[in-house]
Amino acid sequence: MSSKPAQPALDDISKRIVELLQEDGRRPYAEIAREVGLSEAAARQRVQRMTEAGVIQIVAVTDPMQLGFRRMSMIGIRVSGDPRTIAEELTTIPELAYVVVTLGTFDILVEAVCEDDEHLIDLIATRIRTIPGIAHTESLLYAGLYKDLYNWGTR
Repeated sequence: MSSKPAQPALDDISKRIVELLQEDGRRPYAEIAREVGLSEAAARQRVQRMTEAGVIQIVAVTDPMQLGFRRMSMIGIRVSGDPRTIAEELTTIPELAYVVVTLGTFDILVEAVCEDDEHLIDLIATRIRTIPGIAHTESLLYAGLYKDLYNWGTR
């Protein structure tokens, strides 16, 4: 997901719908409608419009460990050249769940979700470090995941 132009501001009803879905993405439209004072059809249409506009995405959040992905790592990457171009290329690697351009010690941060250490080593050695322009990588191995929430609300 590259940076997109700012979306139009959401009204208070749409913001509340987002917050309700952040709490429970499977919340029935009838319940959402009651909570925000709309008809069920109107609530469904708002969710559909926000989904189509890319404002929200409703997905199942999983525990990677329980799905056989036993090695997670944040990888800091330094590049020569424009980090945005390299970040776009990194988005094509399925093991990278998160790719962001930063302004600090690293030019790019990525989160890797791998089956084991060998998978992570192979990912870094043969698919990340071989991308032209990548000058340095530093892996921060996860020893435990203590908080991973998506309910930060709206502004």
